[in-house]
Amino acid sequence: MKCNADVRIVGDKVVLVPYKRNHVQRYHEWMQDPYLQAATASEPLSIEEEYSMQKSWAEDEDKCTFIVLERQSEADHKREIDTMVGDVNLFYNDVNDQQAAEVEVMIAEQKARGNGLGLEAVVLMMAYAYSRLETRKFSAKIGDDNHASLNMFRNKLGFSVVSRSDVFRETTLELLLDGEEKGKFITDMASKLCMEKYCEE
Repeated sequence: MKCNADVRIVGDKVVLVPYKRNHVQRYHEWMQDPYLQAATASEPLSIEEEYSMQKSWAEDEDKCTFIVLERQSEADHKREIDTMVGDVNLFYNDVNDQQAAEVEVMIAEQKARGNGLGLEAVVLMMAYAYSRLETRKFSAKIGDDNHASLNMFRNKLGFSVVSRSDVFRETTLELLLDGEEKGKFITDMASKLCMEKYCEE
């Protein structure tokens, strides 16, 4: 998505930056992992295909992607690529509702899991989408075996289960930001979101 091409979002634990060409090599290395392939329902791509995909994502107005950086690591590493831990995405696939998006997060670095980085990345992404992209309804499709993500979306983010697929063994959850108490922390975050201009390395 072109609108986030120069946006850097700073949180307490993570920093979100747009997915650029210099991130592709590390992302490609992640996606060779069978565990991540299964978790994201992805097929392995060649490095050439990954570069092509990155370019198309940057231009696709139906997809918003940020790379997740671990903020604590920024002081320890000179190169941004060394602080990469995952990505967070929004898919605007509902042609009948432009205010609806599917959210997806991946913390690819094993050592970075279980530390709240994925939770903060999703909160920052949703706050950005609420304040800048006028998104009001969020959904997530999560594999039934991914207990950590199901717990995060249901019990920490306040999403509700709307359907289950026995065929695909996944659960679909939704959160509507309509002024009610549920999701208020997202709208509150949107009003104080720390955004900077991103300068590519």
